[in-house]
Amino acid sequence: MAQPRLRLTETALGPISVAVGANGAAQTVEASNIGSGSLALSFSSNTTWLAASAGAQRPCQVALQQSVCIPVVISLSTAALARGSYTGAITVRDPNAIDAPQTITVTVQVGGGVPDTIFLYTQPNGGSDSVRFSTNSVLTTNVTTATGGSWLTVAYEGQGSFRFVQPYRISGTHQPGMPEGTYNGTLQVGGSAFAGDNKSVPVRLVVTSQPIAFLGPEQVRVKYRQGGEPQVVNIGVGNRGRGTLTVGAVTPTLANGSGWMTAAPASGFTGLSITLTPGSLAPGTYRGSVAVAVNAINGPTLTVPVEMEIVANPVPTISTGGVLNNANFAANDPLGVGTIAAVFGEFLADQLAAAPGARLPTTLSGVRVLVNGRAAPLYFVSPGQINFQVPFETLGGDAIVQVERGGAVGNRVAVNIVPQAGRILVWPGLRHGIIVNADGSLPLPPGVQLGAFPTKAARPGDVLVIYAIGFGQTAPAVASGAASPSGPLAQLSNVIVRFGATTLFDTTIPVAAQFAGLSPGFVGLYQINVQVPRGVPASSEYDLSIQYNNQLSNQVKIAVQP
Repeated sequence: MAQPRLRLTETALGPISVAVGANGAAQTVEASNIGSGSLALSFSSNTTWLAASAGAQRPCQVALQQSVCIPVVISLSTAALARGSYTGAITVRDPNAIDAPQTITVTVQVGGGVPDTIFLYTQPNGGSDSVRFSTNSVLTTNVTTATGGSWLTVAYEGQGSFRFVQPYRISGTHQPGMPEGTYNGTLQVGGSAFAGDNKSVPVRLVVTSQPIAFLGPEQVRVKYRQGGEPQVVNIGVGNRGRGTLTVGAVTPTLANGSGWMTAAPASGFTGLSITLTPGSLAPGTYRGSVAVAVNAINGPTLTVPVEMEIVANPVPTISTGGVLNNANFAANDPLGVGTIAAVFGEFLADQLAAAPGARLPTTLSGVRVLVNGRAAPLYFVSPGQINFQVPFETLGGDAIVQVERGGAVGNRVAVNIVPQAGRILVWPGLRHGIIVNADGSLPLPPGVQLGAFPTKAARPGDVLVIYAIGFGQTAPAVASGAASPSGPLAQLSNVIVRFGATTLFDTTIPVAAQFAGLSPGFVGLYQINVQVPRGVPASSEYDLSIQYNNQLSNQVKIAVQP
């Protein structure tokens, strides 16, 4: 049977500047087939101003590694849109293709990317505030200040992504001796191919001891199934100023539809809770906003844009490139057999559920993950993420991963499976590995605190326990989904830990592991015990990696002290 496999040259376009009252220029993305057979593409859009169609097959102009491509022509019917930023999505489908469907997000800036006015807020403590904006041209910029000295700067932040999007950041910094108050400046912009961006922008810097409020997240964009249960989205309101921040009235406004959104001040934290009710709404996209009253200097209200897309009878859909290792979540990284992996997507499960015992089930809350048709052991399922173990029985090469929810089987995604691809676990938000000193402390930099765990730099002679995944089968072998035994231990042999950065001229310090294998009582989790050698320098970010069967793991950081 022919197995077409979809590839798109781009899955995100913009922001694209468009004049108010005009339609945007058509955009083109190339689709190619890296499998066999032929593609039969269809398209859908989640918004009325965005549409796509397939052009005639032709030689590739962007995807140079392929010979023949199908141009996907995206039209922007933006003439009726008011000034502002808008994002829509085109879904590219092929019922027979692997790695389909895929989504192309498109962002347009009606009226251009340069704002009309910029307000910046900071405490009188040498702090700063900044605003980013993007254009489709390299700009000429100049900043001047009328009061307060040289507090205003503008920086070009390097070439952006597709369509040569150019990002800029304008910053205001409190200067020594600058009292509280409002200071005026100007950003002069020129050189843009989009005429609306060539203008003079007033900039205000407010130096204040009052609260300065911010939202987290700043907007809500969700996708729910038709007839689904109400869902609550929490928005935190933080204070990066001084004084006590308070939240007052919360007021929702609907742009279309009725009765699908309510909001109220949150209970238990400073913020608000938004309740979204799909109910019997027809499939489509519903938009609105929530205004929250605050006592901050940048008030009296902050606004949260809300967008809810309703989908009828959705099948579980894995995102493009959405099957990743659960250590550092690196894109395009092969998965070792037996590794802990994560699936990201939409409508993967109806609810959150976790495996109830040490032996992992292959069905959890009506959900299965199929790897080449074999049901994989499951740790955890939720609508947007599933954690599973790649079965040890999986053969090497490209494997097909699918999610089945309540008997409905979703799209097929190809993943490269190898006998081993060891990866050290990494703390979220840090570059430091999940590594424990023998006394239970964590070798992290001073000032970094994770829960109640004490931190302490590792020293020569200390024994570290490194936690990792993906090193493949052990001796004795352990069955897929089974917890590793405490006797006999499931071990790896000839494992080396390399202290230092692995570069062309290798200066690492290799140390044989005291123990390497699956951690007793856990499924798919490896531990490598090693003694810190002499010769390590003082560093809060010292490199460490693991070598096994002549393959190196990812490099992580630890804090060390001679």
